[in-house]
Amino acid sequence: MYDKLSSIYDYFVNWDNRLAYELPFLEQQLRTLGDDPSQIRVMDTACGTGHHAIALANLGFQVSGSDLFPEMVSVADANAKAAAKQVTFRTAGFGNISETFRQQGEFDAVLCLGNSLPHVDSNEDLKKTLRDFKDLLRSGGMLLLQMRNFDLVMGEKKRWMEPQTVNDGSTEWLFLRFYDFESDGKIQFNILSLQRKANSPWQTQLTSTHLLPIYSEQLKAELGALGFRDIQLYGNLAAESYAADSSSDMVLIAYKA
Repeated sequence: MYDKLSSIYDYFVNWDNRLAYELPFLEQQLRTLGDDPSQIRVMDTACGTGHHAIALANLGFQVSGSDLFPEMVSVADANAKAAAKQVTFRTAGFGNISETFRQQGEFDAVLCLGNSLPHVDSNEDLKKTLRDFKDLLRSGGMLLLQMRNFDLVMGEKKRWMEPQTVNDGSTEWLFLRFYDFESDGKIQFNILSLQRKANSPWQTQLTSTHLLPIYSEQLKAELGALGFRDIQLYGNLAAESYAADSSSDMVLIAYKA
C-alpha cells in the first residue's frame, strides 16, 4: 500500500498543523531522558516520509528512522536533505530493525507513531515487534507508541475517518479513509485518493492494507511480560487522560527495565 502512496503521502498529511500539535508532547517526554538533546538517541520506527524524525533532529536530538518500504525511505532522505538535517534512514520492517541497525541497546527512545503498529500481521508478529523495540533500547530507555483507540473503534465499529482535501496550484486532491471489518477480527484499511487538475475529470486510486486491532489491556500485558515498567496511557498527544470508550487515540509510554 505505502509503496504506491509514497509519492503523494505528504499531500494528505498537513505536516505543519500535525507537528505543531504533536511535537510539544514528544519533546517534553524525550527531554525527561536527559538535559542535552544532542546526547539523546531516538529511533523513529515506521518513519514514513521522515517528518517526525526531521522535526526532532531540528530540536537537537540524535535521530534515526526506519521504514518497511524503500520508496518511503527515499522520500524521507530527500526531505531530510531539503531540511539540511542529518538523519539516518534505513529500510527495515517491524521485527528486524535492531538487526538492520546493528545497534542493540543503544537507543534512549523508540517511537512508533501514526497508527503504524497495527500493521503487524498477527499477535505473534506483535510480540516479535515489541521484542525488537526492547532490543533497540538501553536499560531505562523509553518506548512511546501512538495508534487509534481500537477499544473504541471495535466497540462501535467506527468505519469512516474525516475526509481530507488538498489544493496544490491547479491540482486538487481528495482523500477518503475508511475501514472494512472482517470476520477474522482484522480490519481492511482503505484509502480512496481522488485527483483532478482544473476542471478535468477526477482520477481515482484505491489502496488497501490490513490492520490488526490492538487493545489497551492486551498491549499493557504484552509489554509487562517483556519486563517494561511504569506503563502510562494517554488519550492523545495532547496528554489527555485515556478513556477506552471515548478517546480517539491510545498513546502508551513504557520503560525498559
